[in-house]
Amino acid sequence: MPKVSKPRAPIAKAGVSSQPMTGGMAIASQLIVNGVDTVFGLPGAQMYPFFDALQQRSDAIRTYGARHEQGTAYMAFGYARSTGKPGICSVVPGPGLLNATAALATAMGANAPVLCVTGQVPSQFIGRGRGHLHELRDQLAMIKGLVKWAVRIERPADAPAIVNEAFRQMLSGRPGVVCIEMAWDLMASLEPVALLPAAVIESAHAASQTAIDAAAALLTAAKAPMLFTGSGAQHASREVLALAEALDAPVTAFRGGRGVVAEDHPLGISCAAALKLWPDCDAAIGIGTRMELPFMRWTGMTTLIDRPVAPPHLIRIDIDPVEMTRLIPHAGIIADAAEGTARLCAAVNRIRNGAGARASKRRAHIADAAATTRVAIQKIQPQMSYLDVIREVMPRDGLLVEELCQVGFASTYGYPVYAPRTYISCGFQGTLGFGFPTALGVKAAHPDKAVVSITGDGGFMFGVQELATAVQEGIGLVTVLFNNSSFGNVLRDQRERFGNRIIGAVLQNPDFQMLAKSFGMTCARVTSPDELRPALSAALAAGKPALIEVMVPQGSEASPWEFISKY
Repeated sequence: MPKVSKPRAPIAKAGVSSQPMTGGMAIASQLIVNGVDTVFGLPGAQMYPFFDALQQRSDAIRTYGARHEQGTAYMAFGYARSTGKPGICSVVPGPGLLNATAALATAMGANAPVLCVTGQVPSQFIGRGRGHLHELRDQLAMIKGLVKWAVRIERPADAPAIVNEAFRQMLSGRPGVVCIEMAWDLMASLEPVALLPAAVIESAHAASQTAIDAAAALLTAAKAPMLFTGSGAQHASREVLALAEALDAPVTAFRGGRGVVAEDHPLGISCAAALKLWPDCDAAIGIGTRMELPFMRWTGMTTLIDRPVAPPHLIRIDIDPVEMTRLIPHAGIIADAAEGTARLCAAVNRIRNGAGARASKRRAHIADAAATTRVAIQKIQPQMSYLDVIREVMPRDGLLVEELCQVGFASTYGYPVYAPRTYISCGFQGTLGFGFPTALGVKAAHPDKAVVSITGDGGFMFGVQELATAVQEGIGLVTVLFNNSSFGNVLRDQRERFGNRIIGAVLQNPDFQMLAKSFGMTCARVTSPDELRPALSAALAAGKPALIEVMVPQGSEASPWEFISKY
C-alpha cells in the first residue's frame, strides 16, 4: 500500500515559488485558486492523500460526505445546475467511479460543469491487468467515452496545470463534465509544486453578422414567431426578454430553459400552452437548446428530423458549432446565448424601425392560450392539485427539483417557474432516482433559500441512504415523497398497452415515516393537498431536513403525457 507522506504541507499561494506538497494537496490547492469552496466526496484508500488535503484546507473548502458515490456526483450536479458554477465530486477509482457514472452522464447531458477527481491503482500496476484493488481494464478510456475531457496526472508538479486545463475544458464553449485521475502512490508522493493563477476561460467567438442579418430577415417577415430556451440560455434572461418583447413572441421551455423568462410574464408560457400555439408558428427561435420539444415531441418521436422544412423557419443560437449539424437551421448563429440574442434583437429593431414597426395583436392570443391551457391541465389529478399547493407555499425564488415520477412529469408544465435556475431537471437522460441526491447539492449551494425535492417512491429508493447525509451534514432540504407503491408510468403502460400483464412495477415499500425517524429527520404523512399545505409551510420554516410523505392510491394518477408529446 502506498505510504502517505506525514508532514503537513504548507498552505501555498499561486505565483509563489515551488513548495513541497503531495499530489493530493497540489490538486486541492489549485482547486482553491480556481474559486472552489465546496466538494462532494466519499473517501477511500486510493483517495486518502486528496481527502487529507481537503481536511487540511477545510478553512477554504467545505467537504460534504455521502453514503454512495452516485450521491456525490448527483450532489455536484445539483450544485452546478443551480449556480452555473463548477460542481466538484471525488470518488475512488474502479467501482467508485462506475457508481458515479449515471450522475456524470446526467450532468453531461444537461451541460452542467462538473469536475470528478478520482484515483488509480499504483502507477507500476496501471495497464498490467494484475487485479490490483479497484483496477479497471482501461479506466481513462472508459471515462473519456462518457465525459467532455479526461486525463491522468503523472506527478504532483503537473497537478496545477492539469487542474487549470480541466477548468478550461469544463467551462469553455459548451459546458460539460471533466475527470482527472492520479495513481495512488503518486497522489501520496511529495515534491516541489508551483501553483498557478486561476485558469483563463476562453470567450465565445463573436457571432457572424451575416448570420445575424439572415435570422433578422426571417424574423421581421414572420407573423407568429416563438422563442424556445434551453440550459444554454439560463444566463441570458435580459437579452431573451428583450428579443421576445421586440417580436411580441411567446417564450417557452421544456426543462433546462425554464425560468429564463418568468412564466407569469405575458410572454412567458408553459410548454403545454406553447403546444397550443405551435400550429400557427412560422418562425421558431431556439436559444441554447437542442429543440427537443418541437422537433421530437411535437412532430413525431419516430421521425428523425435533422433539416426541418419551413414553415416554421428555424433559427438557432448556440455556442456549440456542432449543434448546427444535428438539427440544421435556416439561419444559425454560433455565439454565446446572451451575445447572440442581444445582437439579433438589435438587428430586428433596426429593420423594424426602418420599415415601420407593425402593431401586434398577439398578446391577447398568447394570454388566451395560456389561460385556456391552465384550465385544461387541471384534469391531470391529483398531480396538479399538489403542484398548485407547492407553488403557493414556495417563495418566488425557491428551487424545485423534479424527478421521474407522475408529479415530476406534470411539473414540466403544471408548476410555474419564475426565475432562472430554479427548476432543476435531469434533462434528456431521464435518470430515475436523480432527484433527491441532486436536491441535496442544490440546497448545499443555496442554504438560505427554499429547496424542495419532489420524488416518487420508486426513484427515492435509489438514493434513500442519503437521508443520513442530509441529517449528518445539516442540509435543510424538504423532500415531498409521493408514495403510490409503484413505478407509476411502467404500471400504466403495462395495464394499457400490454394486456394488464404486470411485472416489476408494483413495489413493496418500507415504512417511510419510521425510516425518516430512524435517521433523526422530521417527517409527516399527508393524504390530500389541503394537508400538504401546512406541513410544507412548517417544514420550510424550520429549515431542517424533512420528509413529507404523500399517500397516493396506486394507479390513480391521470396520465400527464398529452400536454408534453403529441406522439
